[in-house]
Amino acid sequence: MSKQSPSPAGSIAQGWYRAFRWAGAYAPLLQLFCLILIIEGVSRAGLVLWQWDRVADTGIFPVIFLQGLRVDVIQAGLIITLPLLLLPFFGHGKSWTLWKRLTLTWWIIAVAILLFMELATPTFIAQYDVRPNRLFIEYLKYPREVFATLWHGFRLQLIFGVTACIVLTIALTRLLRPWLAETRVPRYRNTLLVWPLVVLAVFAGVRSTTEHRPANPAMFALTSDALVNSLILNSAWSVEYAIYNLKHEANAGDAYGQMDNQTILDEVRGVPWLADASFSSEQFPTLHHQVATRKRDKPMNLVIVLEESLGATFVESLGGTPVTPNLERLKNDGWWFEHLYATGTRSVRGIEAVISSYLPTPARSVVKLSLSQNHFFTIGELLRRKGYDTGFIYGGEAHFDNMRSFFTGNGFEHIVDELDYESPEFTGSWGVSDEDLFNKTQKELEKLNAEGKPFFRLVFSSSNHSPFEFPEGRISLYDEPYNSVNNAVKYADYALGQFIDKARESDYWDNTLFLIVADHDARVYGQDLVPIKNFQIPGLILGPDIEPKKVETIASQIDLAPTMLSLMGLDNDNPMIGRDLTRELPGAPGRAMMQFSNYYAWMEGDFDVTVLRQDQPPLSGTYMPDKARTQFRDTPPAEDVRKRALAHSLLPLWLYREQKYDLP
Repeated sequence: MSKQSPSPAGSIAQGWYRAFRWAGAYAPLLQLFCLILIIEGVSRAGLVLWQWDRVADTGIFPVIFLQGLRVDVIQAGLIITLPLLLLPFFGHGKSWTLWKRLTLTWWIIAVAILLFMELATPTFIAQYDVRPNRLFIEYLKYPREVFATLWHGFRLQLIFGVTACIVLTIALTRLLRPWLAETRVPRYRNTLLVWPLVVLAVFAGVRSTTEHRPANPAMFALTSDALVNSLILNSAWSVEYAIYNLKHEANAGDAYGQMDNQTILDEVRGVPWLADASFSSEQFPTLHHQVATRKRDKPMNLVIVLEESLGATFVESLGGTPVTPNLERLKNDGWWFEHLYATGTRSVRGIEAVISSYLPTPARSVVKLSLSQNHFFTIGELLRRKGYDTGFIYGGEAHFDNMRSFFTGNGFEHIVDELDYESPEFTGSWGVSDEDLFNKTQKELEKLNAEGKPFFRLVFSSSNHSPFEFPEGRISLYDEPYNSVNNAVKYADYALGQFIDKARESDYWDNTLFLIVADHDARVYGQDLVPIKNFQIPGLILGPDIEPKKVETIASQIDLAPTMLSLMGLDNDNPMIGRDLTRELPGAPGRAMMQFSNYYAWMEGDFDVTVLRQDQPPLSGTYMPDKARTQFRDTPPAEDVRKRALAHSLLPLWLYREQKYDLP
């Protein structure tokens, strides 16, 4: 009887194994090492082809694969480290079967994770314009919101990714079958003799440098395009390094450079709008007295409407898509910011900037960090101490992004979230609609005004969030499909316009100021290291005696709280370093600061830009608003500008670590 010939898959597996059989007990680890290089290399090639125009513009086409291979060697070495360390205990005849089972299990887990990460990468890039990073894992603690977003907004990609991951994992695991069928047990003595050399080689590959610090993503930031820099990496290592950095995020800013604390304070407190302030507190070194420029018999109430993901890209007069007609109408009735910039790309970054005037950092927002859950400054706490009724109104679940804990611990007495709405008109993945949110807000403000107590409310919208769900019949659609970002923005604008129109007719209008501002843009992407065009956001201040005005200076979200307190007519002590824009300071340039991934951009004056990079020299350039691009120069930034930018990047985490950002 003739011997049955192996299947094509079996022939491939046999041929693959023949290339590694000489490695004995190390064969499965060497196979896995090489397979990782192949998986990551093929994925990188596909991503480069997809983003070829941007890769070609950087001129590093060959280098991206050479440096990428270096990163893949790091990742492959990390993955085989654990079984390699266990090999002396299991790589002998008495436990040979156990060694096979162990390596098979490790192979399946490793291959499945790597495939999943690379299959998820295109969708992540389409959303965030970089490979998966900290954001990939930061929201896993909120499975309901995350799964709802994925299922409703990325269903096909999710199904395809999971299916492809399972199929490919099974197919690639078959490569290990010939080794699993191997009956010959390698000589244990030979295995032990080679082991120290293999460990040393793997260690060298993982470290990947002779410098005093092991390789890190900053070493592979070779261009001014953050996406192209991330393509050099692989997604698994990018996320792993982000997880590692979570343990060290309180010192995350130190990678930009060193500066002693007194110099930091001298630089920050020396800006024109703080130059005459008195800083007498050792406990809270930025604490100072602010005198309101508007004199009132009774300070005004304050309502801040924080609009989800409503960047300047959706405001026609700011160069965006014409989907905010109500905002365009309302801008003629108050202070309108022509050059206002968000500090970051996440909602919690916008929250900390708007209500705490807190500078951005490469760490997570203080809304999430442990040392800021109480005894951390917010205007909520300041106003509470002034006798205001303070609160937060949200249409979703307030625990998301740790908001409830942060707000209740720092001066917000009342929290309204999804569970507090009776019979809402519409409920989506992220909670009730913006109409429900503003109807609830309207009732609460009327009640508070009737009670005669001053009030402050932070109102946070959510309809403009993927998967962009909103009630039908409210707007004429801007585009197809129905659940598009442009349609969701147009609905959010519709709900906002209705709310302001109702507020004008309400009794509380005559004693209340309104700030309407976005937390960040919907997407931040582009060829620049920091895509400044996507940090620009609309900002509008309305009130009974707020005259129409265009604020044309460069401004930041951190300037809004001190400006609003001044317009309210409220003298106060606070630790905020933001600029009170009601004060005329001839010759004082505007400035904005933006945190994008591990890059910190400082923009001032005539759109001069300094970009701080971790463990690399800073870059200098000029942002061109008309072209929405930054033109970088070959020369470094001026020393005084570099020091100013560095001081502002280092200050916030120092204040956080030492718990020096609060009221006495």
